[in-house]
Amino acid sequence: MTPAEDRWKAVGQFIKNQRDVAGMSLRQLSHLAKVSNPYLSQIERGIYKPSAEVLKAIADALQIQSETLFARAGFIDEEKDKGPTGVERAIRNDARLSAEHKRALIGVYRSFLSQDQVSEAPPTPAARSPKQGEKKTKQPT
Repeated sequence: MTPAEDRWKAVGQFIKNQRDVAGMSLRQLSHLAKVSNPYLSQIERGIYKPSAEVLKAIADALQIQSETLFARAGFIDEEKDKGPTGVERAIRNDARLSAEHKRALIGVYRSFLSQDQVSEAPPTPAARSPKQGEKKTKQPT
């Protein structure tokens, strides 16, 4: 298998994993992305190389950044365009987590964001007290 074929298989597997994380069926994703079921299935299996337009539609349907798919497909340089990663992106990209764990973590994260109980004031540092055995020394005059 050529490196290009490997890359497209990896793109397809990534799309499938993201679909699993989102809890979507192939049919649901194909409907949201406005592509046919067989075409999406073939993309997920690495048989077809979708255009940037199709990748964007899939990314939008999965609610992930299209740049993530573009970089995986080799359309953009991942290192050049790499910025700070979002929490959700980090969770989705962590291969050590199962689809169920990713869904749960993203759900918890989103629930924290939706709460209006975030305090704007930074915590104040505690006053330092002398350590045990430390003596207060008198400054010479």
